[in-house]
Amino acid sequence: MIRHVWPLVAAAIALGVDAYVLAGVLPSIADSLATTVAAVGLGVTGFTAAYALAGPSLSGTLVRGSTARALLIALGVFNLGNLITAVAPGIEVFLASRAIAGAGAGVLTAVATAAAAAMAADHERGRAMALVTFGLSTGTVAGVPVGMVIGNQLNWRWTMGLVVAIGLLGMGALAVKARTIPPLPASRGPALAVLKSSRTLTGVAAAFLLGVASLGLYTYLLPMAEARGLQGWGFALVWAWGIGGVAGSALVGRSLDAYGPRAPLIVLPAALLGSFAALWVFTSPAVWLVAAACWGAAGWAGVPTLQQALTGDRPEQAMPVVAFQMAAMYLGSATGAATGSALLAGHVDPGDLPAWALAPAAVALLLTGRLAIAGLRPHAQHRITHLPCEAAD
Repeated sequence: MIRHVWPLVAAAIALGVDAYVLAGVLPSIADSLATTVAAVGLGVTGFTAAYALAGPSLSGTLVRGSTARALLIALGVFNLGNLITAVAPGIEVFLASRAIAGAGAGVLTAVATAAAAAMAADHERGRAMALVTFGLSTGTVAGVPVGMVIGNQLNWRWTMGLVVAIGLLGMGALAVKARTIPPLPASRGPALAVLKSSRTLTGVAAAFLLGVASLGLYTYLLPMAEARGLQGWGFALVWAWGIGGVAGSALVGRSLDAYGPRAPLIVLPAALLGSFAALWVFTSPAVWLVAAACWGAAGWAGVPTLQQALTGDRPEQAMPVVAFQMAAMYLGSATGAATGSALLAGHVDPGDLPAWALAPAAVALLLTGRLAIAGLRPHAQHRITHLPCEAAD
């Protein structure tokens, strides 16, 4: 059944492109809309805020009756928001459209991940959830550079047209395979009920900190490299990070299914710490390329690892748990980017930003280590079909 997950991966690719593609064309958007880069940057805030609110609050309602319908509605809202972005006449419409797209993306991520897990056999759940993350990372790696090229050669509106086109392809794939997508169990009580579990709270907090450290720091990869005298290596470093991310998300699933998430919960955050330390201490291009690849791999592989750790023995709670986890990750990304901006405004050397990222990464390691040591099952063998959302660990 794992092959039936690919329509969900196609939808995730569109999300991966959209989440970061605007970063490369902010100046041209500002010029086109007769505003400032800072004002356009608020679109990222709007997207992230809507993502964080919509995923946990709307996913459970939309899946009642039909998972496929919920996915198509979420992807339709996402595509509508991006289409409005592409034709926005001014900054007000632009900002509103980013919130619309973020709301669709938040619901789509949670439902798609839970649906992927439900479509797979027990021994393939980790791989299925990792495939959705693979779509997100692939969209970021392949789509963002292509979108930047289109924006530079044609116009930023054509860049958004690319996102809409990918999203429409995803809708078509989902529509064709709608009958293969099983219904998801309705959550008992409000989505917030899953946060009564100390395990879920710990995982969500770790996701936030990993977002701060990994995705937040990625915003400043190019100025970091320039500060270390590696300005000619910027393009190669971006691709090293991206290729590492795609490889990590593609490969981690089989390991999760075979051995469980216990070891990766410790190894992956530790690898992030090592990567940041190497970027801070060394100036060798070879070291930076290896560190960037390791950083990308550990950061993206950590997403399905946390998902498996939090939902492996309670798959009926996968959707609300994943919604909170991914919302926390994107909020962490926005917080990390804002913190980096504040540090640079305070005259911190860009080359020292990896040192600042060590702190949230270290706390995240403590939290994921707590999850690993607290008696996680090495491999969930059985599905639990009647576990109340309120249940404590």
